[in-house]
Amino acid sequence: MEKKPVIQFENFGFQYFSQAAPTLYDINLTIYEGEKVLIVGPSGSGKSTIGNCLNGLIPFAYKGEITGSLKIDGVETKTSNIFELSKKVGTVLQDTDGQFIGLTVGEDIAFALENDCTEVEQMRETVQKVADIVDMGQLLKSSPFELSGGQKQRVSFAGVMVNDAGILLFDEPLANLDPATGKTAIDLIDKVWRETNRTVVIIEHRLEDVLYRDVDRIVVVSQGRIVADMSPDELMAANILPGLGIREPLYVTAMKYAGIEVTPEMKAGRMDTLDVTKIKDALIKWDTEQTKKKEKEERPVILEAEHLSFRYNKNRRILKDVSFTIHEGEMVSIVGTNGAGKSTLAKVICGFAPEEEGDIKFKGQSLKGQTIKERAAFISYVMQNPNQMICKPMIYDEVALGLRLNGVPENEVEERVDKALKICGLNKFKKWPVSALSFGQKKRVTIASMLVMNPQILILDEPTAGQDYHHYTEIMEFLKSLNDQGVTIVMITHDMHLMLEYTPHAIVIHGGEKIGDATAVDILTNEGIATKASLKITSLYELAIKAGIENPTGFVQNFIDYERGHHHA
Repeated sequence: MEKKPVIQFENFGFQYFSQAAPTLYDINLTIYEGEKVLIVGPSGSGKSTIGNCLNGLIPFAYKGEITGSLKIDGVETKTSNIFELSKKVGTVLQDTDGQFIGLTVGEDIAFALENDCTEVEQMRETVQKVADIVDMGQLLKSSPFELSGGQKQRVSFAGVMVNDAGILLFDEPLANLDPATGKTAIDLIDKVWRETNRTVVIIEHRLEDVLYRDVDRIVVVSQGRIVADMSPDELMAANILPGLGIREPLYVTAMKYAGIEVTPEMKAGRMDTLDVTKIKDALIKWDTEQTKKKEKEERPVILEAEHLSFRYNKNRRILKDVSFTIHEGEMVSIVGTNGAGKSTLAKVICGFAPEEEGDIKFKGQSLKGQTIKERAAFISYVMQNPNQMICKPMIYDEVALGLRLNGVPENEVEERVDKALKICGLNKFKKWPVSALSFGQKKRVTIASMLVMNPQILILDEPTAGQDYHHYTEIMEFLKSLNDQGVTIVMITHDMHLMLEYTPHAIVIHGGEKIGDATAVDILTNEGIATKASLKITSLYELAIKAGIENPTGFVQNFIDYERGHHHA
């Protein structure tokens, strides 16, 4: 039976009225009924614009000029309207908070049905059925605001599914989720796709995470054009991604390091389907050829936590008996699920929240009784969202703020601000307003405003959240260069790649307690800890086990050392 095309772009182009150049050029793409298609591309490639064309936000909410044709279910979108299109395409946005309308989960899921004046009995039945599919059937009476990030996402999935739309569009469904919740989200999309036979389109830059389950095709977008449209197995063999600043799955990179030419027959599109029979020997040979790095001499301890406990009120203990030591010049990641107590720990170290029991020592001296301002002379904290930190309209004034508050003379202020802007790659923006910057650039402004204080320890909360691979690498290489200049860096993160590649030391917090304190490689190859803390075992470890490598943890370490030596040399 011939599949029927449900989405057809023909020589399609779009230019926002506010932009000088088109965002999309000459898009030719057909998606068939019941397919599951992943659209990937770096930030600014136009992938989200394609999503906005599918759900009717373009041209009905965002104005601009359309060329060519886009038909959904045979109807030209520019002559349709947003209401008709919402019946054909259901959208789940990355910011689930912005999608809640009802006071309870049940009301929220029923919203679309109420708009269509569905009978109450039928409505109850549909809501229950859809809620059960996404494992939220028990929670229909809860308020959306009591839910975790993963649960909120399930509710927004359900709210879109009641509508019977034949096409489901997921825009960056993994953006704010920890790795384990991300896996569940991909499982859920897969379940809905298999059980309801809908057409599924996923827009995401976290490629390896989406490929945890089957995908029919991957469409690669770069600079407003489609540069590839192929199966996952073909794409991994095509060597297109690295040049576009899109991250390949780690196990594919490892195969390439071992000199293996990836072919479609190897089925490298997914770890589950990868055939290692012919490549085992090459991987084992590469692994044995790697030389062990010399142990660095132990540096003095800079920060020490001894039996820290903290509670917001009598009933809620956030930290229980946490102890660890961090040495001068280390790069450390603190990991764990949302709500595990990671950010609270950072606040206690900086003095924003007083420890209830225990002690924090800086270079052997207790910080008890030291004010936030006193601690800020040697410890700086960069929050996850730069918009919560920035308070001056001009970049220069924002970076100078801390020095001016401390009464530093203006000629020294200028010297130190210039230096910090230069280190952060912001010198050309010295006279710019903050509002003209992208999210990633604002992030660097917040780091610059901490660097001028010459901190000895820099604590960053989710430094790479929401950044594509290119910007992520820029920020991380920049932090690495600060670290090379002697700044001790502590990062709160749930990004596995960041842990593995940049932070040799990782501390795992779960339910307010420390459950792991070792090298990042040891943590991400330890199934017990990974499961408990909602981390994900790295695919490099899975590859090593599949290939029968004797010491899979050693293989992962070799990969990291090799990558450091080759890329960042």
